[in-house]
Order: sequence, then structure tokens, then C-alpha cells
Amino acid sequence: MLFLGMPNKQLTSVPEPTRRRLSHAQEDYVKAIYHLGGTGQPVSTSQLADRLGVSAASATEMLGKLAGMDLVSHDRYRGASLTPTGQAVALEVIRHHRLLEMFLAKKLGYAWDEVHEEAELLEHVISERMEERIYEALGRPQVDCHGDPIPTLQGRVEETSHRSLLNAEAGERLRVRRVSDRDPGKLRALDQLGLRLGAEIEVIAESEYEGPVQIRVGGRRRQVPLGIAREVYVG
Repeated sequence: MLFLGMPNKQLTSVPEPTRRRLSHAQEDYVKAIYHLGGTGQPVSTSQLADRLGVSAASATEMLGKLAGMDLVSHDRYRGASLTPTGQAVALEVIRHHRLLEMFLAKKLGYAWDEVHEEAELLEHVISERMEERIYEALGRPQVDCHGDPIPTLQGRVEETSHRSLLNAEAGERLRVRRVSDRDPGKLRALDQLGLRLGAEIEVIAESEYEGPVQIRVGGRRRQVPLGIAREVYVG
């Protein structure tokens, strides 16, 4: 597997020992640290363990190995953050994942609530040749089927300023720009509500006393539970 350079930097080779293929678990850890914000502030061991569904002891042991490979900087008290090499690895795995999600949805007919788990398995094993062919076959997409930006080959990720539907104000007319892909059940609920990517919505009433957000979408009035509204990003 080729590891890519960092955002806004030229492509660079990755030194040993990370030139050899990492294990799937090691890639999962690096990706999880990235998603938890570990490119800036350190991520705690407990956060990482919760994200991956492992024990704190297992997470600590793996972080020690990744630190020895120059993928993370790890302090037992402050937590772990990615090194430039670790960020490059994370962005490549994420690129694989999001291209695979898009391919499964657009070319193989998967529903958007089915693609995440499949992509989690396949992201570790596709070749760079397959990655490039998928990218070209899809027409060089910039976002996946959930609206998440696809990192470029140079490791750049498009900045977005979309906000949660929960923070929208009554009277606003907005479009669905991104949704969380982590919970298949919530994705199915979003589909039933008509909250698909690109859907035009009007906010009728904001949440009051922890009640649902009231919207109009597709000409129909809908009530969106708070747990769903948090997963929808609009702009």
C-alpha cells in the first residue's frame, strides 16, 4: 500500500517500518484517531477504546506500537495524536473508504445504510490501481454518498461549514449537505423522512423543550427527532 503525503505538502515516501503493509487493526486505530480530532488535540485512550469497542489496556498497547512506527505521538497522560506520517496513512484509508461507499451505492445498487460496513472491510485490501479505476469510473467525485468529502491523492480534504439541522432557525430554507454514516438505523429513518442528500427543506419550528424539529420537505410536513436532527448537516 502506498501512503500519501499531507495536505498542502508534496507527496513524500514513508520511511520504514511503515513502508510495509500495516495490519487492518493498525489502520483502524490511525483512522479512528483522525476522526476523533487527533490531528490537533490529543485523543484520550478511553475515547479511542470507546470508538473501537476495545479495552483501554488493548488501546494502550496498540498506541505503543504505533508510536514505535512513528504514526502517533503518545503520552499516557495527555493522550495520542497523529504524526504527519500517521495523518497521511489515515487520509489514504479514508479515501479508500469513501470511494468504496460511493462505488457500492452508485454502481452496485447498495442502499446508503448498507455501504459503511462493506467499505470498512474492503478499505484495507484494495490496490492503488483499483482505487484509481473506481475514482475514474465514478466521474472523479468530491464527496461520497453521505456527503463526506473524499480526500484527494495529495491528502487534501475540502473544508466545509455545514451545520447541524438542530442549529437551524425557523424560516430558513436549506439543503441537506451531509449525514452521519455510523448508524444504519438512523440512515433508514432519514430516508423515510425524505432527508436525502440535496433535499430542499424549510424549517417550520425549532426544537422546544427537547421536542422534535419541524420541517417541510418534498411538500410534506415532518417532525425530526433530536437524535436524527443531530446527524443531518445543512447549508
